[in-house]
Amino acid sequence: MSFVDKFVAEILALQVALYHSHARLEARTDSEALHDLRIVVRRIRSLLRPMRSLRPVEALNNAAADLGRLTTPARDLEVMIEELAGRGFAGQAQIRKKRLDSSYSMILKSPTLKNLFIQLDKRPSDFRTLEVNGGLSNLQPKIEKALKKQIDRLHAAVDDAGFDRHELRILVKRTRYLTEAFPKLSPLSQKAASSLKALQSALGSWHDHYQWCQKALIESDLRPLEKAWQSCAATALNKAEAQLVDLAKLLPKISGKKKLPKVAAENTAGIE
Repeated sequence: MSFVDKFVAEILALQVALYHSHARLEARTDSEALHDLRIVVRRIRSLLRPMRSLRPVEALNNAAADLGRLTTPARDLEVMIEELAGRGFAGQAQIRKKRLDSSYSMILKSPTLKNLFIQLDKRPSDFRTLEVNGGLSNLQPKIEKALKKQIDRLHAAVDDAGFDRHELRILVKRTRYLTEAFPKLSPLSQKAASSLKALQSALGSWHDHYQWCQKALIESDLRPLEKAWQSCAATALNKAEAQLVDLAKLLPKISGKKKLPKVAAENTAGIE
C-alpha cells in the first residue's frame, strides 16, 4: 500500500469513527461521546495540516475547524460539570446539565456538523484526482518538513522563559497531535513524545482551573470554589514548569533558523 493509499484509508477510518461518536451523542449513551467526536475532528485536522493549503484539503480542514469551534463550549461545560460533581456541588452541576443537553441538541442539528460529513464524503475522490494530477507526489517530504517546522517552533518557545503559557499549551497540543498523526515520520523520540504528553496534561489542568477561576468572577454559585481552584492552578503550573525542563532536554536540535512562533492569532481555529 502506497503512502497516499494509507493516508486516504486513515481519513476513511476517521469518518467511520465520526459517525460512531455522532450516533452515541445522539442516543446519549455515554458521557464521552462528544469528547470522542472532538478527538476524531482533531485527528482529521492533524492529518490535513501539512497540506491544508491545497484547495480540496482546505475545505475539509475548514469544516473540521468550524465544528471544533462549535463544540468547544459544550466540552468545557462537560468538564466543569464533572469537576463540580466530584467536589460535591451537585446543585451547581445539575443546573449546568440542563444547559449541556441543549448544547448537544444544537450541535447535532447544526449545519456545521452536516457540512463536515459532506466534505468527508467528497474527499476520497478528490485525493485520488490530486494524486493522478501529481498534486500529492511529494506528500511524504511535505509532512516531514511540517513536522520539523512544528518542532522547531516548539523548541524556540520552550527555550524562551517568557513565552506565554497559554500559547505554549496550544503549541504543545499542536505538536503532539501532528506527531501522533505521523509517528513514523516525526523526529521526536518516544521519550520526548511521552514528555510532551505529560507537559500537555499539566498545562491542560492549569488552563482548566484558570478558566474556572475566571468564571467564578461572573457566576456567583462558583465562588465557594475559587480559592481551591486558584491553588490547583498554581500547583499545575509548577508541575508544567518542571515538565518543561524535562522536555527541553529531549527535543531534537533545531533544524532551521530559531524563530519564536506566533500562535495567538490561530487560537480560534477550531480544536486546540
